[in-house]
Amino acid sequence: MPEKKTIARARKAKREGKALTTQAGEFVREEIEHIREGKHGAKNAKQAIAIGLSKARRAGVKLPAAKGASTSERTRKEAKRGTKAKPKAARRKSPKRTQSLKSPAAKRSRAATKALRRAPRASASHRALSRQARQAPRRRKRASGSRSRTKRAATAD
Repeated sequence: MPEKKTIARARKAKREGKALTTQAGEFVREEIEHIREGKHGAKNAKQAIAIGLSKARRAGVKLPAAKGASTSERTRKEAKRGTKAKPKAARRKSPKRTQSLKSPAAKRSRAATKALRRAPRASASHRALSRQARQAPRRRKRASGSRSRTKRAATAD
């Protein structure tokens, strides 16, 4: 669950008419802070960013699902599901938990938490984030370049 101040900052950005990525950036920032504090870890900077974006989608930022080849079909489906508008009935405050709504198994929750705690903290370091920021556009450029070459080859025939 995102912190109230994060949601407030994202809403402020929305009111000011800022881009969706700017709104989502607040959630990514929060996630990076959590990793640095040691609340949990992430394998790499890319995972830290992905967790933040997922939180943003669940909080209502209408971010589109990733299109890249490196994103799995399962992740894309999950992102689409996260951005879909909730029905009015679901938006209303739900009553206290009933017997039919089970909470996740304690063993499973504990296992997930322990796995995140074992993950490294260095993935949210300034150096790691800087490296990710430099490499991401380079990867995109390479991917789009190869696509455009194949298109040119197809039209030349």
